[in-house]
Amino acid sequence: MAEGARDNVWVWRGLFVLAVMVMLFLRILPLRSEAGSLPGPDLLMCLCCAWVLRRPDHLPALLIAAVALVEDMLLMRPPGLWAALLVLGTEFLRSRAAFTRELTLVSEWVMVSVVMLAMLLAYRFILTVTMLSQPGLGLTLAQFVFSVIAYPFVVGVLRVAFGLRKPATGEVDALGRRL
Repeated sequence: MAEGARDNVWVWRGLFVLAVMVMLFLRILPLRSEAGSLPGPDLLMCLCCAWVLRRPDHLPALLIAAVALVEDMLLMRPPGLWAALLVLGTEFLRSRAAFTRELTLVSEWVMVSVVMLAMLLAYRFILTVTMLSQPGLGLTLAQFVFSVIAYPFVVGVLRVAFGLRKPATGEVDALGRRL
């Protein structure tokens, strides 16, 4: 009975939305009020990348876009810009999910880091072209570095807390479809 509930894709999507809600709630809490502190990692980006590489069928692009758009609104960023870049980055990773099954965590980490850097550079380029204000390059690079460092921890939490792992080669779901 418990295995049947955990095999349901809607349970996994609900867990993802719940995890995102907790992360956003903690992110908007006024825990640090001093100016000039370093930014934390972008945990939503890490979570989406790790989840898409582990179980690409659990997260449709529309769900990723919706939660990223909510984050854009709450953090007062240009609405939809980061959401679109996050969807593009995760779709790139989703298209390589079968390839990454045999990769080690270090190889996967490097690949995800390159995708994160490409998303960051595209975001800054678009903000520059449209002449919108943006945070300093040093703060943006610090957030990127902290996000890269946080990625293996997010993967570990997904593995330990949620039991989310990469499907084995040739693994099938309950209906006999290849994963």
